[in-house]
Amino acid sequence: MSTEIINEARRQIDICNACRYCEGYCSVFPAINRERAFADGDITQLANLCHNCRGCYYACQYTAPHAFDLNLPRALAEVRQASWQDFAVPAGLARMFHASGVAMSLAVVLGFAVLIWAIKALGGAGGDGFYAVLSHNAMVAIFAPAFIGPVILIAMGLRRYWRAVGGGPIGLAHLRWAFGSAARMRNLAGGHGEGCNFEDEDRYSNLRRWFHQATMYGFLLCFAATSVATLMHYAFALPAPYGLTSPPKILGLTGGVLLSLGTLGLAALKVKGESHLSDASVWGGEMAFVLLLFVVSTTGLVLYAFGGSSWLPELLALHLGAVLAFFLLTPFSKMVHGFYRLAALVKEAQNQVGAAPDPAPAGALAKELRT
Repeated sequence: MSTEIINEARRQIDICNACRYCEGYCSVFPAINRERAFADGDITQLANLCHNCRGCYYACQYTAPHAFDLNLPRALAEVRQASWQDFAVPAGLARMFHASGVAMSLAVVLGFAVLIWAIKALGGAGGDGFYAVLSHNAMVAIFAPAFIGPVILIAMGLRRYWRAVGGGPIGLAHLRWAFGSAARMRNLAGGHGEGCNFEDEDRYSNLRRWFHQATMYGFLLCFAATSVATLMHYAFALPAPYGLTSPPKILGLTGGVLLSLGTLGLAALKVKGESHLSDASVWGGEMAFVLLLFVVSTTGLVLYAFGGSSWLPELLALHLGAVLAFFLLTPFSKMVHGFYRLAALVKEAQNQVGAAPDPAPAGALAKELRT
Protein backbone atom coordinates (compact mmCIF):
# COMPACT_ATOMS: atom_id res chain seq x y z
CA MET A 1 0.00 0.00 0.00
CA SER A 2 1.23 3.49 -0.83
CA THR A 3 2.88 5.22 2.13
CA GLU A 4 1.46 8.50 0.86
CA ILE A 5 -2.12 7.21 1.08
CA ILE A 6 -1.62 5.90 4.62
CA ASN A 7 0.12 9.07 5.83
CA GLU A 8 -2.58 11.35 4.40
CA ALA A 9 -5.30 9.30 6.12
CA ARG A 10 -3.30 9.41 9.36
CA ARG A 11 -2.97 13.20 9.12
CA GLN A 12 -6.71 13.62 8.75
CA ILE A 13 -7.51 11.10 11.49
CA ASP A 14 -5.20 12.95 13.91
CA ILE A 15 -7.16 16.14 13.27
CA CYS A 16 -10.48 14.35 13.74
CA ASN A 17 -9.19 12.87 16.98
CA ALA A 18 -8.46 16.33 18.31
CA CYS A 19 -11.74 17.88 17.13
CA ARG A 20 -14.25 15.09 17.96
CA TYR A 21 -17.26 16.95 16.57
CA CYS A 22 -18.34 13.81 14.68
CA GLU A 23 -17.87 11.42 17.61
CA GLY A 24 -21.31 9.79 17.41
CA TYR A 25 -21.69 9.61 13.64
CA CYS A 26 -20.64 5.96 13.14
CA SER A 27 -18.27 3.31 14.48
CA VAL A 28 -15.23 5.05 12.98
CA PHE A 29 -15.11 8.00 15.36
CA PRO A 30 -15.42 6.16 18.69
CA ALA A 31 -12.64 3.89 17.39
CA ILE A 32 -10.53 6.96 16.59
CA ASN A 33 -11.20 8.56 19.96
CA ARG A 34 -9.91 5.52 21.86
CA GLU A 35 -6.39 6.01 20.53
CA ARG A 36 -3.72 8.69 20.55
CA ALA A 37 -1.45 7.29 17.82
CA PHE A 38 -2.27 5.15 14.78
CA ALA A 39 -0.12 2.45 13.21
CA ASP A 40 -0.63 1.43 9.59
CA GLY A 41 -2.80 -1.49 10.69
CA ASP A 42 -4.98 0.88 12.73
CA ILE A 43 -5.53 3.06 9.65
CA THR A 44 -6.50 -0.01 7.61
CA GLN A 45 -8.97 -1.10 10.31
CA LEU A 46 -10.57 2.35 10.48
CA ALA A 47 -10.86 2.48 6.69
CA ASN A 48 -12.76 -0.81 6.61
CA LEU A 49 -15.09 0.37 9.38
CA CYS A 50 -16.06 3.36 7.22
CA HIS A 51 -19.19 2.94 5.07
CA ASN A 52 -18.63 6.19 3.13
CA CYS A 53 -21.92 7.75 4.25
CA ARG A 54 -20.25 11.18 4.02
CA GLY A 55 -22.07 12.77 6.92
CA CYS A 56 -18.78 13.68 8.60
CA TYR A 57 -17.60 15.54 5.50
CA TYR A 58 -20.67 17.76 5.27
CA ALA A 59 -20.56 18.46 9.01
CA CYS A 60 -16.84 19.27 9.04
CA GLN A 61 -15.60 22.85 9.41
CA TYR A 62 -12.10 21.93 8.20
CA THR A 63 -12.87 20.88 4.62
CA ALA A 64 -11.54 22.92 1.70
CA PRO A 65 -10.97 25.84 1.44
CA HIS A 66 -9.72 25.51 5.04
CA ALA A 67 -5.97 24.94 5.25
CA PHE A 68 -6.51 21.49 6.83
CA ASP A 69 -8.36 20.41 3.64
CA LEU A 70 -10.08 17.44 5.27
CA ASN A 71 -11.86 14.87 3.14
CA LEU A 72 -11.98 11.85 5.42
CA PRO A 73 -14.45 9.82 3.31
CA ARG A 74 -12.09 9.94 0.33
CA ALA A 75 -8.94 9.35 2.40
CA LEU A 76 -10.43 6.25 4.03
CA ALA A 77 -11.88 5.05 0.71
CA GLU A 78 -8.43 5.15 -0.86
CA VAL A 79 -6.92 3.17 2.02
CA ARG A 80 -9.83 0.74 1.97
CA GLN A 81 -9.57 0.05 -1.76
CA ALA A 82 -5.81 -0.33 -1.54
CA SER A 83 -6.19 -2.81 1.32
CA TRP A 84 -8.63 -4.98 -0.64
CA GLN A 85 -6.25 -5.06 -3.58
CA ASP A 86 -3.13 -5.70 -1.50
CA PHE A 87 -4.73 -8.51 0.51
CA ALA A 88 -6.27 -10.17 -2.57
CA VAL A 89 -4.75 -13.38 -3.91
CA PRO A 90 -3.34 -12.70 -6.46
CA ALA A 91 -3.22 -8.93 -5.94
CA GLY A 92 -2.54 -8.19 -9.61
CA LEU A 93 -5.97 -9.39 -10.71
CA ALA A 94 -7.67 -7.18 -8.11
CA ARG A 95 -5.81 -4.11 -9.38
CA MET A 96 -6.70 -5.01 -12.96
CA PHE A 97 -10.38 -5.44 -12.12
CA HIS A 98 -10.67 -2.11 -10.32
CA ALA A 99 -8.95 -0.38 -13.23
CA SER A 100 -11.24 -1.83 -15.92
CA GLY A 101 -13.94 -3.76 -14.13
CA VAL A 102 -16.81 -3.11 -16.54
CA ALA A 103 -14.88 -4.42 -19.53
CA MET A 104 -13.61 -7.46 -17.61
CA SER A 105 -17.06 -8.36 -16.30
CA LEU A 106 -18.67 -8.03 -19.72
CA ALA A 107 -15.97 -10.12 -21.36
CA VAL A 108 -16.18 -12.88 -18.75
CA VAL A 109 -20.01 -12.98 -18.79
CA LEU A 110 -20.15 -13.21 -22.58
CA GLY A 111 -17.25 -15.65 -22.72
CA PHE A 112 -18.80 -18.11 -20.31
CA ALA A 113 -22.23 -17.69 -21.88
CA VAL A 114 -20.71 -18.70 -25.22
CA LEU A 115 -18.90 -21.60 -23.53
CA ILE A 116 -22.07 -22.96 -21.96
CA TRP A 117 -23.96 -22.45 -25.22
CA ALA A 118 -21.27 -24.50 -26.97
CA ILE A 119 -21.89 -27.33 -24.48
CA LYS A 120 -25.55 -27.27 -25.49
CA ALA A 121 -24.62 -27.26 -29.17
CA LEU A 122 -22.75 -30.54 -28.72
CA GLY A 123 -25.97 -32.31 -27.81
CA GLY A 124 -28.90 -32.27 -25.38
CA ALA A 125 -28.50 -33.40 -21.81
CA GLY A 126 -31.71 -35.43 -21.86
CA GLY A 127 -33.13 -34.06 -18.58
CA ASP A 128 -36.13 -31.94 -17.65
CA GLY A 129 -36.27 -28.14 -17.62
CA PHE A 130 -32.84 -26.57 -17.34
CA TYR A 131 -31.24 -30.01 -17.34
CA ALA A 132 -32.38 -30.45 -20.93
CA VAL A 133 -29.79 -27.80 -21.76
CA LEU A 134 -27.06 -28.67 -19.26
CA SER A 135 -27.07 -31.76 -17.08
CA HIS A 136 -26.98 -31.56 -13.30
CA ASN A 137 -23.60 -33.26 -13.17
CA ALA A 138 -22.17 -30.81 -15.70
CA MET A 139 -23.45 -27.87 -13.64
CA VAL A 140 -21.87 -29.27 -10.48
CA ALA A 141 -18.58 -29.92 -12.29
CA ILE A 142 -18.48 -26.33 -13.54
CA PHE A 143 -19.83 -24.38 -10.58
CA ALA A 144 -18.44 -26.26 -7.57
CA PRO A 145 -14.80 -25.35 -8.32
CA ALA A 146 -15.87 -21.84 -9.40
CA PHE A 147 -17.46 -21.35 -5.96
CA ILE A 148 -14.99 -23.14 -3.70
CA GLY A 149 -11.88 -21.63 -5.30
CA PRO A 150 -12.90 -17.98 -4.76
CA VAL A 151 -14.01 -18.77 -1.19
CA ILE A 152 -10.52 -20.09 -0.46
CA LEU A 153 -8.93 -16.98 -2.00
CA ILE A 154 -11.18 -14.70 0.06
CA ALA A 155 -10.27 -16.62 3.22
CA MET A 156 -6.58 -16.14 2.43
CA GLY A 157 -7.11 -12.42 1.96
CA LEU A 158 -9.04 -12.13 5.22
CA ARG A 159 -6.24 -13.92 7.03
CA ARG A 160 -3.80 -11.30 5.73
CA TYR A 161 -6.14 -8.54 6.84
CA TRP A 162 -6.59 -10.04 10.32
CA ARG A 163 -2.84 -10.19 10.80
CA ALA A 164 -2.35 -6.63 9.53
CA VAL A 165 -4.89 -5.13 11.98
CA GLY A 166 -3.70 -7.21 14.93
CA GLY A 167 -6.85 -9.26 15.36
CA GLY A 168 -7.00 -11.72 18.25
CA PRO A 169 -8.98 -14.89 19.01
CA ILE A 170 -12.61 -14.50 17.98
CA GLY A 171 -15.33 -15.18 20.53
CA LEU A 172 -19.06 -15.73 20.14
CA ALA A 173 -19.82 -12.31 21.64
CA HIS A 174 -17.63 -10.63 19.01
CA LEU A 175 -19.45 -12.42 16.20
CA ARG A 176 -22.87 -11.67 17.67
CA TRP A 177 -22.14 -7.94 17.88
CA ALA A 178 -20.59 -7.81 14.40
CA PHE A 179 -23.38 -9.73 12.67
CA GLY A 180 -26.02 -7.69 14.50
CA SER A 181 -24.45 -4.44 13.36
CA ALA A 182 -24.15 -5.70 9.78
CA ALA A 183 -27.74 -7.01 9.72
CA ARG A 184 -29.11 -3.60 10.75
CA MET A 185 -26.61 -1.64 8.62
CA ARG A 186 -26.14 0.44 11.74
CA ASN A 187 -23.28 2.48 10.31
CA LEU A 188 -25.48 3.72 7.45
CA ALA A 189 -28.07 5.08 9.86
CA GLY A 190 -26.11 8.25 10.68
CA GLY A 191 -25.48 9.72 14.09
CA HIS A 192 -29.20 10.23 14.79
CA GLY A 193 -30.62 7.19 13.00
CA GLU A 194 -32.03 9.33 10.17
CA GLY A 195 -29.72 8.01 7.49
CA CYS A 196 -26.68 9.45 5.79
CA ASN A 197 -25.94 12.34 3.44
CA PHE A 198 -24.84 10.33 0.42
CA GLU A 199 -27.49 11.82 -1.86
CA ASP A 200 -27.61 15.42 -0.68
CA GLU A 201 -25.48 17.20 1.89
CA ASP A 202 -28.49 19.03 3.34
CA ARG A 203 -30.81 16.04 3.55
CA TYR A 204 -30.63 12.83 5.55
CA SER A 205 -31.84 9.73 3.77
CA ASN A 206 -32.06 6.01 4.48
CA LEU A 207 -32.27 5.08 0.80
CA ARG A 208 -28.67 3.89 0.60
CA ARG A 209 -29.18 1.83 3.74
CA TRP A 210 -32.36 0.26 2.38
CA PHE A 211 -30.80 -0.53 -1.01
CA HIS A 212 -27.83 -2.11 0.76
CA GLN A 213 -30.18 -4.20 2.89
CA ALA A 214 -32.22 -5.26 -0.17
CA THR A 215 -29.01 -6.29 -1.92
CA MET A 216 -27.60 -8.15 1.07
CA TYR A 217 -30.79 -9.98 2.04
CA GLY A 218 -31.63 -10.66 -1.60
CA PHE A 219 -28.24 -12.27 -2.11
CA LEU A 220 -28.59 -14.33 1.08
CA LEU A 221 -32.06 -15.52 0.05
CA CYS A 222 -30.76 -16.58 -3.38
CA PHE A 223 -27.89 -18.42 -1.70
CA ALA A 224 -30.39 -20.06 0.65
CA ALA A 225 -32.50 -21.14 -2.34
CA THR A 226 -29.50 -22.86 -3.92
CA SER A 227 -28.56 -24.48 -0.61
CA VAL A 228 -32.10 -25.78 0.00
CA ALA A 229 -32.30 -27.11 -3.56
CA THR A 230 -28.99 -28.94 -3.07
CA LEU A 231 -30.26 -30.46 0.16
CA MET A 232 -33.51 -31.54 -1.48
CA HIS A 233 -31.64 -33.07 -4.39
CA TYR A 234 -29.08 -35.08 -2.46
CA ALA A 235 -30.70 -35.71 0.93
CA PHE A 236 -34.33 -36.24 -0.10
CA ALA A 237 -33.94 -37.38 -3.75
CA LEU A 238 -36.10 -34.48 -4.96
CA PRO A 239 -34.37 -33.14 -8.09
CA ALA A 240 -35.35 -29.98 -9.93
CA PRO A 241 -37.39 -28.53 -11.53
CA TYR A 242 -39.40 -27.30 -8.54
CA GLY A 243 -42.86 -25.78 -8.38
CA LEU A 244 -43.72 -22.18 -7.58
CA THR A 245 -44.64 -22.98 -3.96
CA SER A 246 -41.51 -25.01 -3.26
CA PRO A 247 -38.92 -23.58 -0.81
CA PRO A 248 -36.22 -23.05 -3.49
CA LYS A 249 -38.62 -21.10 -5.69
CA ILE A 250 -40.04 -18.96 -2.86
CA LEU A 251 -36.57 -18.11 -1.59
CA GLY A 252 -35.11 -17.61 -5.06
CA LEU A 253 -37.87 -15.39 -6.44
CA THR A 254 -38.01 -13.23 -3.32
CA GLY A 255 -34.25 -12.93 -3.24
CA GLY A 256 -34.03 -12.20 -6.95
CA VAL A 257 -36.52 -9.33 -6.75
CA LEU A 258 -34.78 -7.81 -3.72
CA LEU A 259 -31.37 -8.19 -5.33
CA SER A 260 -32.48 -6.58 -8.60
CA LEU A 261 -34.14 -3.65 -6.83
CA GLY A 262 -31.23 -3.18 -4.42
CA THR A 263 -28.49 -3.20 -7.05
CA LEU A 264 -30.46 -0.96 -9.39
CA GLY A 265 -30.95 1.53 -6.57
CA LEU A 266 -27.29 1.43 -5.56
CA ALA A 267 -26.21 2.00 -9.16
CA ALA A 268 -28.50 5.02 -9.42
CA LEU A 269 -27.16 6.48 -6.16
CA LYS A 270 -23.59 5.87 -7.29
CA VAL A 271 -24.17 7.87 -10.46
CA LYS A 272 -25.78 10.63 -8.41
CA GLY A 273 -23.16 10.73 -5.63
CA GLU A 274 -20.25 13.16 -5.57
CA SER A 275 -17.19 11.34 -6.90
CA HIS A 276 -14.66 13.53 -5.05
CA LEU A 277 -15.80 11.95 -1.76
CA SER A 278 -14.72 8.45 -2.81
CA ASP A 279 -11.83 6.79 -4.60
CA ALA A 280 -12.71 7.87 -8.14
CA SER A 281 -9.98 5.67 -9.64
CA VAL A 282 -12.01 2.52 -8.95
CA TRP A 283 -15.42 3.86 -9.96
CA GLY A 284 -15.57 1.53 -12.96
CA GLY A 285 -14.76 -1.55 -10.92
CA GLU A 286 -17.32 -0.71 -8.24
CA MET A 287 -20.04 -0.04 -10.81
CA ALA A 288 -19.15 -3.29 -12.58
CA PHE A 289 -19.73 -5.21 -9.36
CA VAL A 290 -23.16 -3.66 -8.84
CA LEU A 291 -24.19 -4.20 -12.46
CA LEU A 292 -22.91 -7.78 -12.46
CA LEU A 293 -25.08 -8.56 -9.43
CA PHE A 294 -28.02 -6.89 -11.20
CA VAL A 295 -27.46 -9.03 -14.32
CA VAL A 296 -27.25 -12.20 -12.21
CA SER A 297 -30.53 -11.55 -10.41
CA THR A 298 -32.47 -10.10 -13.35
CA THR A 299 -31.49 -12.82 -15.83
CA GLY A 300 -32.55 -15.34 -13.20
CA LEU A 301 -35.98 -13.75 -12.97
CA VAL A 302 -36.29 -13.54 -16.75
CA LEU A 303 -35.23 -17.17 -17.02
CA TYR A 304 -37.99 -18.19 -14.64
CA ALA A 305 -40.60 -16.14 -16.48
CA PHE A 306 -39.67 -17.39 -19.96
CA GLY A 307 -38.10 -20.75 -19.12
CA GLY A 308 -40.82 -22.59 -20.98
CA SER A 309 -40.18 -20.76 -24.23
CA SER A 310 -37.90 -21.59 -27.14
CA TRP A 311 -35.44 -19.05 -25.69
CA LEU A 312 -34.55 -21.36 -22.80
CA PRO A 313 -31.03 -22.30 -24.04
CA GLU A 314 -30.01 -18.70 -24.67
CA LEU A 315 -31.46 -17.39 -21.42
CA LEU A 316 -29.89 -20.19 -19.38
CA ALA A 317 -26.51 -19.64 -21.04
CA LEU A 318 -26.62 -15.93 -20.27
CA HIS A 319 -27.71 -16.44 -16.65
CA LEU A 320 -25.20 -19.18 -15.89
CA GLY A 321 -22.48 -17.19 -17.60
CA ALA A 322 -23.27 -14.21 -15.36
CA VAL A 323 -23.32 -16.40 -12.24
CA LEU A 324 -20.00 -18.01 -13.17
CA ALA A 325 -18.46 -14.60 -13.86
CA PHE A 326 -19.70 -13.34 -10.51
CA PHE A 327 -18.18 -16.29 -8.63
CA LEU A 328 -14.80 -16.05 -10.35
CA LEU A 329 -14.52 -12.27 -9.99
CA THR A 330 -15.76 -12.09 -6.38
CA PRO A 331 -12.27 -12.13 -4.75
CA PHE A 332 -11.23 -9.19 -6.93
CA SER A 333 -14.43 -7.15 -7.01
CA LYS A 334 -16.16 -5.00 -4.41
CA MET A 335 -18.06 -8.11 -3.32
CA VAL A 336 -15.23 -8.67 -0.85
CA HIS A 337 -16.16 -5.45 0.96
CA GLY A 338 -18.83 -7.35 2.87
CA PHE A 339 -16.29 -9.83 4.21
CA TYR A 340 -13.74 -7.16 5.14
CA ARG A 341 -16.31 -4.90 6.79
CA LEU A 342 -17.60 -7.83 8.80
CA ALA A 343 -14.03 -8.60 9.85
CA ALA A 344 -13.55 -4.94 10.78
CA LEU A 345 -16.70 -5.08 12.92
CA VAL A 346 -15.42 -8.19 14.68
CA LYS A 347 -12.13 -6.40 15.38
CA GLU A 348 -14.04 -3.35 16.62
CA ALA A 349 -15.97 -5.61 19.01
CA GLN A 350 -12.65 -6.89 20.34
CA ASN A 351 -11.34 -3.35 20.72
CA GLN A 352 -14.43 -2.26 22.64
CA VAL A 353 -13.96 -5.01 25.19
CA GLY A 354 -10.53 -3.73 26.15
CA ALA A 355 -11.20 -0.05 25.58
CA ALA A 356 -10.40 2.43 28.31
CA PRO A 357 -12.51 5.55 28.85
CA ASP A 358 -12.06 8.00 25.99
CA PRO A 359 -9.14 10.33 26.70
CA ALA A 360 -9.82 14.03 26.35
CA PRO A 361 -8.34 15.67 23.23
CA ALA A 362 -5.05 17.25 24.14
CA GLY A 363 -1.78 18.48 22.69
CA ALA A 364 -0.77 21.09 20.17
CA LEU A 365 -3.20 19.81 17.51
CA ALA A 366 -6.24 20.21 19.76
CA LYS A 367 -5.14 23.73 20.70
CA GLU A 368 -4.79 24.56 17.02
CA LEU A 369 -8.33 23.34 16.33
CA ARG A 370 -9.78 25.44 19.15
CA THR A 371 -8.18 28.54 17.72
